[in-house]
Formats: sequence, structure tokens, C-alpha cells
Amino acid sequence: MHEPREAVPILVKLGGSLITDKSRRSTPRPDVLARLADETEAALRLSPSLRLILGHGSGSFGHWEASKHHTRDGVATPDEWQGFARVSAAALALNRIVTGVFSQAGVPVMSLQPSALGHASGGQITHFEERPIRLALDHGLVPLVFGDVAFDDTQGGTILSTEDIFVYLASRFSAKWLLLLGNAPGVLGRGGEPVPLITPESYPKMQRYLSGSENIDVTGGMGDKVAQVIALVERCPELRVRIMGGTHPGSLREALTDPAGYPHGTCIQASAVLA
Repeated sequence: MHEPREAVPILVKLGGSLITDKSRRSTPRPDVLARLADETEAALRLSPSLRLILGHGSGSFGHWEASKHHTRDGVATPDEWQGFARVSAAALALNRIVTGVFSQAGVPVMSLQPSALGHASGGQITHFEERPIRLALDHGLVPLVFGDVAFDDTQGGTILSTEDIFVYLASRFSAKWLLLLGNAPGVLGRGGEPVPLITPESYPKMQRYLSGSENIDVTGGMGDKVAQVIALVERCPELRVRIMGGTHPGSLREALTDPAGYPHGTCIQASAVLA
């Protein structure tokens, strides 16, 4: 029997720019993936009550195909539907790599394909099947989702980013923490250093420093990510989101074992002082 686990999971996204080389098509970073998998396994071992919903971006796999076919903007023609299928295949190719690496490290990941669980309208999630995620958590597994295509009622098809999925799931799982790992050490301010805290009140002052991704990213860069997170914490004021780097060894393990005490990156929350 596994030890009973707390009901509230931490949501963790491994950014596509972190686990792949986004400047080169379909190029994973196996050493980075192996380290992140080992750190996740260590955190689960050190904190037996820890529950995780893990996600990863599509990086140089899905984004290359999606940018070529403009899948995010809709799918209508036969060529676009062929592209829709190729984007799905590319996203799955990376997911198989991630699943294999984490499983080999001893993390009981269960891959759940978003295109089979989710549906959209106008590029926004209208439904995402939660039951497989809940059952996986109930049995001590780590559900693994990822950026993927989805059918869309108004535009045929679209792309669901991992952030889109986590924004949808956060309130439904009463999440208290969402960790977003990438290459950047956080949201950078005017001096190039991570801003420790951003709230909806302070966000307007930060907007001028935010920019998009340097490489191909059909779901937007840091500016879009922060805007999405600000809207999320306004809807879910008990949620805290940490945008942090994942390149430094030990950072993921430390953040998972003590997310509130982790001293690096940028924390985004509803107010400067939480009750």
C-alpha cells in the first residue's frame, strides 16, 4: 500500500525551450531531461505525500510543424488537416521521449494525450476530461500532459499549450502552486535580474519589459505567459505561480520540496500578502 497522499497537486511545466533546442528541429536535450527526471524522483522520494501533475511544452517538435501550418489559428483545408495530424505526431514524438526518460528514472508517469481529452471553441478550452487525471493521482501516479492539437467547434482545430491546460485545471484541482520552468531564471526586469514578485497591481509597470520568444513559439513568449498567469491568479487568488529557471542542478527538486521557501525566480500571486 502506498502512503495516503494530500489531495492538492502541484502543477509543473517543463518548458519546450528547456527540454529541447528550439533553434533546431526535433532536437531534445537528453541530459537536461535526465536531470529533471532524477530531481523529480528525488522530490517524490523525500516527500511521500507530494502529488504532481506534470506537463511539458512541444519545443522544437510541435512548434516547428505548427508554425508551418498555422494550426493555432484554425484548420479548414485538406492541407491544413494534414498539417494538424503532423503537429499531433510531432508533439507525441517528444512526449514519448519525456515519458521514457521519466519512467526510466523511477517517476511513475502516465501520459495522457490532450487531443483525446480536450475540446476547444475559438482557440479556448471548453472541456478537458479530468477523470483520468484524478484516477492517476488516486493511485500514486504522475499524470503527464503536453502541448497538443485539439478539435475546435468554431475553427476546426487549434493548439492547446500546456499553460492553456494548466489554466483550465488549476481551479478544478484547487492547486496552490504552479511551477513554470524554462531557460530564463524568471521574469526579468529593467536591470536584467528576475523580479521577485508580480501581482495584478504591479503588473502594468512590468509590461514594457516583457517580450516574446526568441525562437519559434506559436503559443507566445514570456509576455503572453505572464498575461495569462495574471488573469489566472485573479480568478484563483489562492494560487501562486513561480516562473523559474530549470537549468541549474537541484532547482526543480528544491522547488518541489518547498515551493513557498524557494528563493529564486518570479512569484506571481493575487496580492503582495496572502492570507
